[in-house]
Amino acid sequence: MELAEQVYKLVKAFPKEEMYGLTAQIKRSVVSVPSNIAEGAARNSRKEFMQFLYVALGSNAEVETQRLLAGRLGYPVPTDLFKDIDRIRQMLLGLIHHVREREK
Repeated sequence: MELAEQVYKLVKAFPKEEMYGLTAQIKRSVVSVPSNIAEGAARNSRKEFMQFLYVALGSNAEVETQRLLAGRLGYPVPTDLFKDIDRIRQMLLGLIHHVREREK
């Protein structure tokens, strides 16, 4: 949720012509991360939870790619955002590992 909040604040500085392009895409991707974790946690099985965790991991990778593109286009993107994206990735991988181990 913190990463989503940070990205929403960040994209306010993107050019207006990106409103329906990169801005919209990065917002969808960053909201997808906690949304998929929540939806997976509400499911009835570990298998479904794992599936949603992997979708969240993919969405996090999308945010990272979109952040790279924004930087290449010269849009203002703090370098700390990489650390936050990586931290989320590490937490997701840890949670996936934990859930997988509980299946054994």
